Amino acid sequence: MSDAPPAEPKNRFETVTLSEPIVRGESRIETLSIRKPKSGELRGGISLQDIIGTDISALLKIIPRVSEPPLTAEEADNLEPEDLAEIGGIMRGFFMTQAERQAIEMMMAEHRPRT
Repeated sequence: MSDAPPAEPKNRFETVTLSEPIVRGESRIETLSIRKPKSGELRGGISLQDIIGTDISALLKIIPRVSEPPLTAEEADNLEPEDLAEIGGIMRGFFMTQAERQAIEMMMAEHRPRT
């Protein structure tokens, strides 16, 4: 039996508040839930490396597959650049290694104000 603490569950969903809501008929989409893609959703011309590198074409292909509510390809193409950047950061975060997470946590701890 291991003395190590149990691994924390990884968050498979993140929420994005859109800077410019998407108008769909009479409804407005103001937030999107972005789900970590499954392996099969990376088929069809999307490489994991492109997602990790936040390649714009790859992001625009994957967003309709992992957003809730699901966006159309046209809606994804019309996202504001800052919303696309936020979604790209979320997608990159889904695939960070434990070492990358620890390095970021250490950098953040170094820059926290001391009280």
